[in-house]
Amino acid sequence: MTTARQWRLVARPKGEPRPSDFELAEVEVPAPEDGQLLVRNLVMSVDPYMRGRMNDTRSYVPPYALGGPLDGGAVGEVVQSRAEGYAPGDVVLHGLGWRDYAVGPAKGFKVIDTDAAPAQAYLGVLGMPGLTAYAGLFAVAGMREGETVFVSGAAGAVGSLVGQLAKLRGATVVGSAGSAAKVEWLTRDLGLDAAFDYHAAPVAQQLEKAAPEGIDVYFDNVGGEHLEAAIGSLKVHGRAVICGMISQYNATEPSPAPRNLGMIVGKRLRIEGLLVRDHAGLQAEFVREVAPALAYGKIQVRETVVEGLENAPAAFLGLLRGENTGKMLVRIG
Repeated sequence: MTTARQWRLVARPKGEPRPSDFELAEVEVPAPEDGQLLVRNLVMSVDPYMRGRMNDTRSYVPPYALGGPLDGGAVGEVVQSRAEGYAPGDVVLHGLGWRDYAVGPAKGFKVIDTDAAPAQAYLGVLGMPGLTAYAGLFAVAGMREGETVFVSGAAGAVGSLVGQLAKLRGATVVGSAGSAAKVEWLTRDLGLDAAFDYHAAPVAQQLEKAAPEGIDVYFDNVGGEHLEAAIGSLKVHGRAVICGMISQYNATEPSPAPRNLGMIVGKRLRIEGLLVRDHAGLQAEFVREVAPALAYGKIQVRETVVEGLENAPAAFLGLLRGENTGKMLVRIG
């Protein structure tokens, strides 16, 4: 390969990103140097955290550079290797998505076992979203058998695994989602005890009906009205894990909720933010528990797959609008 395509960010979004904020460019592909790989990407991930990187603000990860290539999780096939331990044909997990071909130091690529699970599973249930669910539920929240868990965005890549892991550990689980079809999937296929469509009525009203005795753990993927409702529903010494606040990512004005933060004092609540990179040490433990459950059908996975690198921005915008069920992926190869 001498040229390939890559997506670039050419404008900082104001509110919801627009297609014109992105540019598909053709670039030269350099030959790999010593210690490097050339990889043909097969599948890439789009994730909510990418929206924050499109803003020029200081955060836990640097913002995307204007005019520079976007990046994110991807799996691909090694085309050329100039590094020990890697051979053409190996399937690798890496962070250089949003492009046809990736070239980089071998330390940034990890060979994955596609006999154990499909390659794209390492972008979802066995990858970053899966570890996020596992670490947040057990390491941060310390969920225990018999507790009641509420997870917002429960039909997404992280939320759907949170609900299932909590059920496998003996919890009662309530989930919220953005459509009746997703609610049906959560209760019928994933086995959640209750679920509701947050568009149908106020979240607090529906949560009280689903969990009249209150909740012990809240896993937050949405923020705003959901977080306010959860604070109201949490029992004394309840715990809230703040994984994401997707309802606010495109906001141009501050959210009015939550308006009941005073309850944190009286209830002695613990509210803690979650960054999955802080819990990399749980990776082996996570895989030992989740991989067999996946293989034996105790964990169900659904993916929303968009075809073609040229449609990657549309997939990302669809993710922000809640058009996905489960993990949102773009098939490149």
